[in-house]
Amino acid sequence: MIKKSFISDNDFIFKDERFGLDLYLKREDLIHPLVSGNKFRKLKYNLQQAKEQSKKTILTFGGAFSNHILATSAAAKLNDLNSIGIIRGEELGGENLEKTLSENETLRNAKAMGMQLHFIDRESYRDKENTLFIERLKNKFGDFYLVPEGGTNNFAIKGCEEILTKEDENFDVICCPVGTGGTIAGIINSSSDHQKILGFSALKGDFLKEEVASHVKKNNWEIIIDYHFGGYAKVDKGLIDFINKFKSEYNVLLDPIYTGKMMYGILDMIEKGEFSKNTRILAVHTGGLQGISGINKKLVRKNLPQIIS
Repeated sequence: MIKKSFISDNDFIFKDERFGLDLYLKREDLIHPLVSGNKFRKLKYNLQQAKEQSKKTILTFGGAFSNHILATSAAAKLNDLNSIGIIRGEELGGENLEKTLSENETLRNAKAMGMQLHFIDRESYRDKENTLFIERLKNKFGDFYLVPEGGTNNFAIKGCEEILTKEDENFDVICCPVGTGGTIAGIINSSSDHQKILGFSALKGDFLKEEVASHVKKNNWEIIIDYHFGGYAKVDKGLIDFINKFKSEYNVLLDPIYTGKMMYGILDMIEKGEFSKNTRILAVHTGGLQGISGINKKLVRKNLPQIIS
């Protein structure tokens, strides 16, 4: 299995003297350089299942800058498994593949890890959960162990239940970014009854509540939808400036898709007085830093400042 190379203790970020608030950051991004944060947690038991089922190949789905795609390719290599990535965007493959790989560090590194990249059009990609579509993939590639887009399934949630430790019981509020809902579901399941779990959505809309609710039995959680900055992978100058300032002040790099938006939201809520006096807050850094290079290229094209890593 993947071995955790290093996890630090929770980093103390700051105390807000006005309210006596303590804010700590759980550095899940330090687990592994490529299989970091919640990706390690989500893949851990899926890889175990693949081996128990004597599967030789992992197949999964993702976009061109997907943290999940790179993490899966690295995890598969570490476990002597083949990997196949079904990538959204048919125009990126074929005769354009060489150009795509030269410009896209995520896909270039995934391929270097041995992942077979297969590009499909966006309409076909929507069928990624369709049984007939999966059968066609098996006819094309042979037998494989399927990991869904983003990695979220029951085995992923089981892995994410291990994010919180006994030492984390003394926190009042646990915060994490939310994409597909698997990470927060695991955290909710393993949380103590006195804790409040806040998920900061990286996606526009309120639809994640139903998805998370289907995986949990506790009611000590809430999805915050005010800090998505326009939707998934959307960023602006204000967010980039915040990430760079955070790095300068605390020597911690945040990614602009998930953790940057979460930390922006937490600090904004603290500033607005939305936490009770003497609250102890733990924010989970879920990794995703490898995607920064791709975001920076987009920022250059938009004539916006880049993230300083």
